[in-house]
Amino acid sequence: MSTSVHPILRRLERVRARLTEDRLEALVILKAETRAYLTGFTGSAGIAVVLPERSHLLVDFRYVEQATMEAPEFPAVRVTNLVDGLAAFLRDSGAQRVGFEADTVTVAQSRRLEELATGLAFIPLEGLDRMRWRKDPGEVARIRRATEIADAAFREILPAVRPGVAERDLALELEYKMRRLGADGVAFETIVASGLRSALPHGRASDKPIAAGDFVTFDWGAVVQGYHSDCTRTLAVGRASGQQREIYRIVRGAQEAAVAGLRAGMTGKEADALARDRIAAAGHAEHFGHGLGHGVGLAVHEGPTLSPREEAVLEPDVVVTVEPGIYVPGWGGVRIEDLVVLRESGAEILTGFSRDLLEV
Repeated sequence: MSTSVHPILRRLERVRARLTEDRLEALVILKAETRAYLTGFTGSAGIAVVLPERSHLLVDFRYVEQATMEAPEFPAVRVTNLVDGLAAFLRDSGAQRVGFEADTVTVAQSRRLEELATGLAFIPLEGLDRMRWRKDPGEVARIRRATEIADAAFREILPAVRPGVAERDLALELEYKMRRLGADGVAFETIVASGLRSALPHGRASDKPIAAGDFVTFDWGAVVQGYHSDCTRTLAVGRASGQQREIYRIVRGAQEAAVAGLRAGMTGKEADALARDRIAAAGHAEHFGHGLGHGVGLAVHEGPTLSPREEAVLEPDVVVTVEPGIYVPGWGGVRIEDLVVLRESGAEILTGFSRDLLEV
């Protein structure tokens, strides 16, 4: 197919191929990220239905105009109740075998559909999320822009990182800066964890004041047109101690080795080992308890994963985080995270902020 074809049409063609492969007469999409990917609709409620010859977006009155503007390939069907409206639509369509995302439909929704659409066979499907793993140039551009905004916002708040300032105030300021610089929103609740709390991989920003001598870990991201960024940096308040410098050196070395070694064609497990083996060799295997990374796109956490258990092969054009860390209870922790696009020749770094140990 020509690369000039609109991405939505290419995605729709792939979904229709899945209909044929699984001998389905309809496919129901409820997950917000998959719905947005397939249709372009960004509203918070709606159901996409793909049939062999046509496709529709079921929405209530709040979203009819928005759906019409954003999803022209999916003519809007106004319904009062989404589940009841879906059952009626499927009955009228004549479809008998209907696929749905196995990890999205609730038990209550499934039972309601079975009650309202007697005689239809509902087939749970795995792997629909995998459509979103590889990013087209437009998706990469949005992620790149979100990363640029996040980088710029972090640079702007650095003068505020000083003893006596609360973690929560720094998180709020960073989120404000991202929005002011053009982000549509924040990718997740910003993490700021200082001192002993930096040993918490996902330490929520607290009222704890920053203190001289602290390591402070920031994990933050922006959203641009639905696409997320994700970055982590750990910095020192004042001059770093010898131990702080050594732990930082180990993590930075592991992260740089992983970025240098990553390429399409390896498995998530092989990718994870690029950093994990270095951290283990330095004597900190027990202090690195999470995977090396994860996919980022319409969701801030999506496939593929880079972990000791991931056997899936990493394809070209996936966007993943590379985020090794060392977390020592009672002492603190360090994590360095960048976003990269995988190519057959290696990894292209999207994050622009330095990995040097910053002392503020």
